Amino acid sequence: MTDAAERGFFSRHAKIYPRIVDGRFARLRAGALVATLGVLLFTPWLKWGDRQAVWQDFPHRKFHLFGLVFWPQDLIYLTALLVIAALFLFLVTALAGRVWCGYACPQTVFTQIFVWIERAFEGDRAEQLRLSRHGWTAGRLFRLVGKGFFWALAALGTAVSAVGYFVPIRELVPALFAGTAPLLAYIALIVVTAAILLFAGRMREQVCIYMCPYARFQSAMFDRDTLIISYDTKRGEPRGALSRDEAAASRALGSCIDCSLCVQVCPTGIDIRNGLQYQCIACASCIDACDEVMDRVGAPRGLVRYTTFDALEGHPTRLGRPRIFAYGGLILALVAALSYAIAHRVPLEFDVLRDRNATYREVGDGRIENVYRLKVLNMDQVAHQYALDVSGPDEIAVVYKPEELLVGAGENRDLAIRVRVPPESLVTRSSGIDFRLASVDQPEIAVRKESRFLGPAPRPGPEEGADEEKEEVQ
Repeated sequence: MTDAAERGFFSRHAKIYPRIVDGRFARLRAGALVATLGVLLFTPWLKWGDRQAVWQDFPHRKFHLFGLVFWPQDLIYLTALLVIAALFLFLVTALAGRVWCGYACPQTVFTQIFVWIERAFEGDRAEQLRLSRHGWTAGRLFRLVGKGFFWALAALGTAVSAVGYFVPIRELVPALFAGTAPLLAYIALIVVTAAILLFAGRMREQVCIYMCPYARFQSAMFDRDTLIISYDTKRGEPRGALSRDEAAASRALGSCIDCSLCVQVCPTGIDIRNGLQYQCIACASCIDACDEVMDRVGAPRGLVRYTTFDALEGHPTRLGRPRIFAYGGLILALVAALSYAIAHRVPLEFDVLRDRNATYREVGDGRIENVYRLKVLNMDQVAHQYALDVSGPDEIAVVYKPEELLVGAGENRDLAIRVRVPPESLVTRSSGIDFRLASVDQPEIAVRKESRFLGPAPRPGPEEGADEEKEEVQ
């Protein structure tokens, strides 16, 4: 393989220096960035009663979400929520393309913050290029140290908020300064800080281009009516530079003056004039840059704009399409089902296990007794006194101490109970029985479980015994 071929296959990555751009979409993106980052940073500081509003309590296996508490047994709700989020992302993509990536993706948010810090120390695109060409100097080293310090500070602050979702943040921050925080908290801070510095500071657009799977399968959700950022080839071509004394309306060329500003402002370094590309994150920086140029030359805006393939060809854009109705219908159905399930969720979990050490035993009054292990989990935020009821063979009775079924909020209780049945009520060796556990103060909190009651072989009745004797005589 020749050197030229090797360079073609394995080209070295060149750092992208995006140019500063101002415009309506830049301001919208900045507002979305502030809102997204604000939710991430300040949500852990919210309180709900006497605890943190959003908190994943791993030691006690609980997830607090404002007024709700979820347990590992409620994993189905998290699954449904993730499915709803995925379908919503599909719906947004089918309608407006990759706007999630350009406005709200964490990678985009952190990268934009790091770019702002970088510009504060190293200047705009032209100044950064000049510094990179002049090699290492004392002035450049000073700027790099200052930039790195504030990058690390921003990454560390974000990492503290991220860890604050798992360790109460009002306890975490003082403990970090005092050196008394858990070891895992320090490890998590280091890992998250390093990841943010790597992805947002070093890799940047490479994460979007090479690592993000969304960039690879987004085209499967696009159609001719999906809103995308596109260059109007019919209006812009043939492109050519505009002289000082030439008016844009009088020139024989297209509206594009080939200034390349749309390329210079792109955070992923693509040329939108080459058509739709998977590297495009729909940030609309090229739209703001092109609109500014069109204003300067006296041409109408919209050479680069949000549009659809059908609109570019002069056809009307259809908002209501089968896939839009399919995504929307599934989202509404799942949201309704999830809301109903959470509203009617029973905050009680219990299991019944037979004692395998002894199949059954006969007590003093002749009744047959089975022993069961009852595991009760009170998933409510208040204590409950429960009552146990057992149904099955005739004259079945359960023996337990009522005070054992007083279970505190979030408490897991394990107790042994005894179930007794007269032998004449047993028709078979194994009989089905039902356990029903219900709260005394809130009867609607109730759960039913099935089990088996084991006993000796049933004794034959008088008529059965007579029939057997007749058969033996014959």
